[in-house]
Amino acid sequence: MYQAPEQLAALNKANLEAAARFANVAFGGAERLIEIQMKATKAALAGGADTAKTLASIKDFQEFASGKDTVAQPALEQAADYVKNVYDIAAETQAEFGKLIEQQVADFNKQVVIALDKFAETAPAGSEAGINAFKSALVSGNAAYETMSKAAKQFGDTAKSNIEAATKRAAAAPAAKKTKK
Repeated sequence: MYQAPEQLAALNKANLEAAARFANVAFGGAERLIEIQMKATKAALAGGADTAKTLASIKDFQEFASGKDTVAQPALEQAADYVKNVYDIAAETQAEFGKLIEQQVADFNKQVVIALDKFAETAPAGSEAGINAFKSALVSGNAAYETMSKAAKQFGDTAKSNIEAATKRAAAAPAAKKTKK
């Protein structure tokens, strides 16, 4: 099947645009991760300085025992918040990639169907069964892709709910300890 230079140029342009969209999504996610890491680093440094001051002011073991939760809790909350933020960024970036991939798959399938229809017009008699079999395989492949996409989304939703639950447990741990006392 011969493709005119205009068709090849259009295909190359579409591929370059798709690559640029993928790169923009990747760089956007990386930029947001770097921002979160910088904030976490600043918070850790500030928290470390506060912890050092608190530990330096402790005069006996009872003060240490009573102050350990107030020193450790902010660090645990910051760590849980950091993990949640990183996961959120990763999930959002993955979702954007998923949308781009779905669009690419849809465009590819559309082009394949158009090419098959053009081929069917000029194909020798008796080749309809082969063309229909290929179209059927394409439909089956699309169904499998959709099933995998749904499974990946369910996995992501489960992971997100687990991270949120762990974050809530980490934040609630000191309150539970105080209630027991």
